[in-house]
Amino acid sequence: MSKILIIEDEEAIRRVLIKIISEQDKSYQVEEAEDGLLGYKMIEKTDYDLVLCDIKMPKMDGVEVLEKSLKIKPETPFIMISGHGELETAVQTMRMGAYDYISKPPDLNRLLNAIRNALDKKQLVTENKSLKKKISKNYEMIGESQSIVHIKNIIDKVAPTEARVLITGDNGTGKELVSHWLHNKSNRSNGPLIEVNCAAIPSELIESELFGHVKGSFTGANKDRAGKFEAANDGTIFLDEVGDMSLSAQAKVLRALQENKISRVGSDRDIKVNVRILAATNKDLKKEIAEGRFREDLYHRLAVIIIKVPSLNDRRDDIPLLVEYFADRITKEQGMAPKWFEEEAITLLQDYDWTGNIRELRNVVERLLILGQSPVNVEDVKMFASK
Repeated sequence: MSKILIIEDEEAIRRVLIKIISEQDKSYQVEEAEDGLLGYKMIEKTDYDLVLCDIKMPKMDGVEVLEKSLKIKPETPFIMISGHGELETAVQTMRMGAYDYISKPPDLNRLLNAIRNALDKKQLVTENKSLKKKISKNYEMIGESQSIVHIKNIIDKVAPTEARVLITGDNGTGKELVSHWLHNKSNRSNGPLIEVNCAAIPSELIESELFGHVKGSFTGANKDRAGKFEAANDGTIFLDEVGDMSLSAQAKVLRALQENKISRVGSDRDIKVNVRILAATNKDLKKEIAEGRFREDLYHRLAVIIIKVPSLNDRRDDIPLLVEYFADRITKEQGMAPKWFEEEAITLLQDYDWTGNIRELRNVVERLLILGQSPVNVEDVKMFASK
């Protein structure tokens, strides 16, 4: 059910608006306020899905209601109701953040379209927020060790800038997690984060994947296709395992960094892109450069900031927190009864050699939750967590 507030000092117009909106959709819950001050107080107390607000009103005009409301409820869409001679002010409110404006007397079709579109936008914003919360839960950075606190501090400093970041570390340490934190804390967080696993894409297809292609440019190119760089426009692209990228693709990525433009495979037309690049690798890129497999100029473009993610063996103090986190997540995901680990069992896990890092620890915790006792004890760890 959508909650709609009408702020209008003319009772006749309020009655018309309420009748139109209520007859359009019986699920709409419509409330009213006879002046701007009362309307603002109602917005303070209630989360409305849409506000229809007159511009000229006693006690507080519509411009002030809009300005003050968006400070406390920035996602609430406003449709301003403008009288004769108020067009310039109505346009001003659009610049301030209003979704639309309707002239008096309201045109029925125009009004209903504006209401539907505004409510659709509100729903989309709400869904995006919910999705972001789910995504952020999947990419929580668990740990209080000195190395993790250091990485969090670097992310807080670097994320709001446009600096490129190279994330290094062994497989399974959480490099992808760092990229998500950088994006979510950046000024581009409302834009897309596009991930590309360079190691998983055949070398002959990596350029098409990154930059797109035009129809007929190679066998199987049956239609024009945009690449990941275009999809990431106004957002972030994360090049995972960038050390596995072919030299020809590296050259095109370098051009995209230098000129902020790309061209699709088979086309000579330039396409402007506005993308922040994050990259990750488990390889020693300086060694790759020395052996001719990675471009030194691209390395220096990517490695403005370098974040090295430690192995789990180098942050054993975080294992109790990680075990608790994984146990909670896994039991909820699989509908299992809550299960905890005895302190001695966790101490034993801290002594293991975690060659597979966080990924391996999660698998072991899941295995122990399924096969172990409740609570999980030392004998369970010896029996089910052995290599």
